[in-house]
Amino acid sequence: MNTNRLTMAQAIVKFLAAQQVEIDGRTMPLFGGVFAIFGHGNVAGLGEALAAARDILPTYRAHNEQAMAHAASAFAKTMNRRRMMACTSSIGPGATNMVTAAAVAHVNRLPILLLPGDTFANRRPDPVLQQIEVVGDPTTTANDCFRPVSRYFDRISRPEQLISALPEALRVLTDPAECGPVTLCLPQDVQVEAGDFPEALFERRTVRWRRPEPDRDELAAAAEALRQAERPMIVAGGGAKYSLASAALLACAERHGVAVAETQAGKGSVPWDHPLYLGGIGVTGSTAANTLARQADVILAVGTRLQDFTTGSHALFKNARLIQLNVSAADASKNGAQSLVADAQAGLSGLSMALGGWQAPPAWQRQAREEAAQWRKTVDKVTAEPRGNTLPSDAQVLGAVNRRTRPEDIVVCAAGGLPGELHKLWRAAKPESYHLEYGYSCMGYEIAGGLGAKLALPDRRVIVLVGDGSYLMMNSEIATSVMLGAKLDIVVLDNRGFGCIDRLQRSCGIDSFNNLLKDTVHVTLPSIDFAGHAAALGALAEQVTSIAALEAALDKARASDRTHVIVIETDPAVSTAEGGAWWDVPVPEVSSRGRVKEARKAYEQAVAGREQK
Repeated sequence: MNTNRLTMAQAIVKFLAAQQVEIDGRTMPLFGGVFAIFGHGNVAGLGEALAAARDILPTYRAHNEQAMAHAASAFAKTMNRRRMMACTSSIGPGATNMVTAAAVAHVNRLPILLLPGDTFANRRPDPVLQQIEVVGDPTTTANDCFRPVSRYFDRISRPEQLISALPEALRVLTDPAECGPVTLCLPQDVQVEAGDFPEALFERRTVRWRRPEPDRDELAAAAEALRQAERPMIVAGGGAKYSLASAALLACAERHGVAVAETQAGKGSVPWDHPLYLGGIGVTGSTAANTLARQADVILAVGTRLQDFTTGSHALFKNARLIQLNVSAADASKNGAQSLVADAQAGLSGLSMALGGWQAPPAWQRQAREEAAQWRKTVDKVTAEPRGNTLPSDAQVLGAVNRRTRPEDIVVCAAGGLPGELHKLWRAAKPESYHLEYGYSCMGYEIAGGLGAKLALPDRRVIVLVGDGSYLMMNSEIATSVMLGAKLDIVVLDNRGFGCIDRLQRSCGIDSFNNLLKDTVHVTLPSIDFAGHAAALGALAEQVTSIAALEAALDKARASDRTHVIVIETDPAVSTAEGGAWWDVPVPEVSSRGRVKEARKAYEQAVAGREQK
């Protein structure tokens, strides 16, 4: 057997560079590159190996470890998991900074390879700088924090362990059901140790995404349940997009006259102006989707794990029989569903074939189309330009941005109130045009996520929507985007605090407290110049004071030669009242405040209503 003598770090880099993927008939590298922030735990090992391979595996330098891992997740999400990136950090805080981002990738089932440095395997110099000492268990390091947020976790204590660990890591990263973050902890002494690796480990391989076909009996049972339905509907989740199943979904819906609602991750699977498109579903859903969901007798959920925002904390689907089409058997069996384990595209095609000429009853189809048409009118009204000099709402800002976008543009957002407004109101024309991280609802994802999306599809315009709270949490990758020439158009909506949670707080009967800046303990309220700050990071930046000025600035930003930041103040108290569904947010059982008591009574009534069929 022929072997290569390499350091452990060199072997990892050579393996990553050898992996290929075929997309639309083109073969390209599976790994789009490596994000790296070097420190004493990885600069001598992986740093040396990456420097030597820079021509075949590019290394990108970020400004924050959490942000670079978010960017890697966004890259994979934009590429529908067909391509991915790796991230390496030093030990200690550099490594633990990536734990939050690993959780984001885990929840959203996104493949990223995390390569945190680790303490010395030989323990000769222990305790080293930044080492966490666990008394009684010297095998535990800070990197054990990655265990619950990794789909595969390993600590490479000998170079030759890579011979089995790397193929297993790749299997998980490219498995449609197990897909998620992989963490390989790399002790800093072992990174530079050499081993003899078989040449076969580094042979060029082309990864091909599997499409598991549905079981014949499960398929027949699902088709029979739909044939018996009087009021069926489809809920499309992120799995429909990852499977590239949008065409199959639309064909199935049209052939059988079944309307489609979408989760946050699934939004864009069906064009917004299609007559059978109901909009978002659940807590942040449309009136059309939620009205039909409450009346439906059979719901086909495609590629969704049905978290509480989708189900209205299990109150929305309580009268329906649930069929779960999912590539993951664990997700397919949730909520007492009738399971149909399969790739979304293969499952929808098989199900449509099994249904033959069956169609939903004409009266139900007609109701769906009427509800959808009415909701489109609601969106027009809510997103229209405001009159007078009042501060605009988030919805009015989104309407302006939406009007200035093209079908191929990509909008990126994450936490706070904006995702709810986007889910209800954004008009997505294509699957890849809507990029929301709402599985983990992670503040700070937005700008880093925009960077990852731009690196994945550099010819597309990427528009990042971010609130002032998220901007303050993580804005460093503005500088990275300028440095890399990865142009973003960023709209900062400044409502001077955490407006979304302030509204939730007040809905629970509690006075505003510690969310908006004015309601905090303070000596002086900060007057934050977001445009000035963005300009200091190298971006073009401007503040606007009206919707008309925002639209003009967006047109100007399209032609800008680098990242362009637009700041606009918004009203923190206003959100879209139309649409929506109940969400289980517990209210104190005992309180001296009358409004809290009233809110508790309403909460108890809602819980009781959820339990009733």
